[in-house]
Amino acid sequence: MYGTQSKQDLALEFQSQIPILRPSIHARRANITVKFQDLYGFTVEGNVDDVNVLNEVREKVREQGRVWWSLEASKGANWYLQPRISSISEGIALKSSLKLSTVANAITLKRLIRKGIPPVLRPKVWFSLSGAAKKKSTVPDSYYNDMIKAVEGKVTPATKQIDHDLPRTFPGHPWLDTPEGHATLRRVLVGYSFRDSDVGYCQGLNYVAALLLLVMKTEEDAFWMLSVLLENVLVNDCYTNNLSGCHVEQRVFKDLLAKNCPRIAAHLEELEFDVSLVCTEWFLCLFSKSLPSETTLRVWDVLFFEGAKVLFHVALAIFKMKEEELLLTHQVGDIINIIQRTTHHLFDPEELLTVAFDKIGSMTTTTISKQRKKQEPAVMAELDQRLRRLNSLKMDEKNDL
Repeated sequence: MYGTQSKQDLALEFQSQIPILRPSIHARRANITVKFQDLYGFTVEGNVDDVNVLNEVREKVREQGRVWWSLEASKGANWYLQPRISSISEGIALKSSLKLSTVANAITLKRLIRKGIPPVLRPKVWFSLSGAAKKKSTVPDSYYNDMIKAVEGKVTPATKQIDHDLPRTFPGHPWLDTPEGHATLRRVLVGYSFRDSDVGYCQGLNYVAALLLLVMKTEEDAFWMLSVLLENVLVNDCYTNNLSGCHVEQRVFKDLLAKNCPRIAAHLEELEFDVSLVCTEWFLCLFSKSLPSETTLRVWDVLFFEGAKVLFHVALAIFKMKEEELLLTHQVGDIINIIQRTTHHLFDPEELLTVAFDKIGSMTTTTISKQRKKQEPAVMAELDQRLRRLNSLKMDEKNDL
């Protein structure tokens, strides 16, 4: 995609991708719900205030795009392919071994990515910074095509579940919900299910892979982004059969909520509200089913650069943003309604990410890893007990026959 386009062509394409939304005069007067398509083809419902927010966000995206183009012009097209620095202290520690310009570039990049990667640059930047390009370079060029041909026609429990889920993946989308879209998504998901038989396929991956396809443009690049996501970015075992990694993440999140939002955590406990009721989908689908697509991809910008800790920052921010409203609830259903209404209308990623990184306490990958190790034994014991109960029920049913 990028090899044949000049920077000027890319800049023009970038500008054309970000239209101004103009609701009709009747909608403006009545302030009724309006429907429109976002940058990635999803139909969005919102009121005129939502449209105004989106227009403000898109203007910020244009401004951010000009910053990226300026840096490409002054530093070179691949200036961001530098050693990563995840914290200021790490940057100071690296000064002795790296040039000052390299440290400055890394810190600048982190700040820029949190402000958002321009849509037209997103595929290239993601592919490079996530490690997908490096992962792809370790195998023959024909790896993906050879694998797809080799698994064609094979039937497994994973392929059966994938076929079942394809029509339910973003129904109504103008490309994903077509025979071509289904076939492309199927190849990516089936291909990965054979690449990693331990994961195979888990519900939730269909939404993640579908959104990757819309961003990356080619199915092979989407496949490698899915691979690096599952093998390097996210926690191990998040998508295995027993979802042990996902259960660990839920427990870690509950601890982080108590630490960073103690009033909310205490209130939820009083109402016997289990945060997994809303958070399981967030961690399995990486917010792709919960947040508007343009907001989700801003979260993914940071996720692919800073790692899985970003998911905790964002999840905590959603609760934090509605703290006062949540504290007034008396029913579990009210909590779910507030959270779902909030996520579905979070059209301003700047608002969400500002809370996530400026108003939530600092979290490091090391800290979260320690929390995971602390929670793993309890999760495995619980899953083992669940399996024993299931086997016992099966034995009882067999004896009754």
